Amino acid sequence: MTSRERLRKALNHESTDRPPIDMGATNVTGISASMLSKLRDALGLPKQTVKIHEPLQLLGMVEDDVRQKLGIDVIGLSPKTTIFGYRNEGWKPWKMQDGTDVLVSTQFETTTDVNGDILIYPKGDRTAKPSGRLPKGGYYFDAITRQGPLDEDHLDPNDWAESFGLYSEGDLNYLKETADQLYRETDYGIIMNFGGGGLGDIAYVPGQNLIEPKGLRDPELWYEYLASHPDYIAGIFDLQTATALKNLELLRQTVGEKVDAIMISGSDFGTQRGCMVSPTLFRSLWKPRYRKINDWVHQHTNWKTFYHSCGSITAILDDFVEMGVDILNPVQCSAEGMAAEGLKARYGDKLVFWGGGVDTQKTLPFGTVEEVRQQVRDRVRIFSKNGGFVFNTIHNIQARTPVENIVTMVNAVHEFNGQKR
Repeated sequence: MTSRERLRKALNHESTDRPPIDMGATNVTGISASMLSKLRDALGLPKQTVKIHEPLQLLGMVEDDVRQKLGIDVIGLSPKTTIFGYRNEGWKPWKMQDGTDVLVSTQFETTTDVNGDILIYPKGDRTAKPSGRLPKGGYYFDAITRQGPLDEDHLDPNDWAESFGLYSEGDLNYLKETADQLYRETDYGIIMNFGGGGLGDIAYVPGQNLIEPKGLRDPELWYEYLASHPDYIAGIFDLQTATALKNLELLRQTVGEKVDAIMISGSDFGTQRGCMVSPTLFRSLWKPRYRKINDWVHQHTNWKTFYHSCGSITAILDDFVEMGVDILNPVQCSAEGMAAEGLKARYGDKLVFWGGGVDTQKTLPFGTVEEVRQQVRDRVRIFSKNGGFVFNTIHNIQARTPVENIVTMVNAVHEFNGQKR
């Protein structure tokens, strides 16, 4: 069974020889660049400096030799533009704060302040105010809130128009060429990293990619406005949804059926104990617009829709099904009500679980090799029954994770059905 066949069967809830494996195909199923560098060494691969393709979380670009060595089945198709508005074009050396040598885009521009924090600039423009901060000794960039004055009596959703643009001809040409190459020259399953349907995704609210973001940009105020100014938020969502539908049509024309799945949204709705928004608010603001997006995808393509939401979201999982979500990620089994057995029993024929393979809060970073192996085996046994499972960690593999635990994790998936790597 090829990787593409394995992924397609899993996405269609058909049994496979083993679960397809993802590492690095999306910005929520990736691996810290420093860990990827250590993993390459542990796998005995040729010395090669890791590229950072996602700067907010400092994620490493998983290259083909890693995919081949680990038996990874999925590859991502992504636009070049990053969350900070610069493009991944050309590469230059940079040293992470833990001492790891990496490569970053030539448009990756930073300075260091008096506290030793690293500041990054939107679109690589040092004449602008910095839009991200990597604290000294930290592992991620935090968004810098650049909230301007707000007139609550004259709020205009169109202030957000600059955040929702159409793909350029250059973007589409790049995506077409890359999709054609991946489809023709590899047998990987392909997921499109769209994300344009991530309504209210808090990672993008501050507008780190904009020189001068307009409108509501303070994350704390954002959550207040969900309740106090729902019409304003709905206007922003309507603007984003309209742009998303136009971009989806452009993608359909560009990549066609070469893509197997498409990441629609990375908006988080859960905490460790429950939803961070009420089900009533979710059904009012998000559900009808998500349904419109999913309906379009299912009516015009064979793509499966991928939605990411951390935390306990059991209160709205029926809504996810009703609005046409195909794939749920990251499947945070440690959150309240999200145990693997219950999720599979109730939603196994309705949702594909992409994630849930091992806990990245405790087991993978702090557990023993045997604890990692046992949890992976248990999750594979539960989730892979009758298909509908793509193995991945619960969110990205974090810095300082023991590399032997990562190798053990992947080997345990291959041991399913008696296979060995």
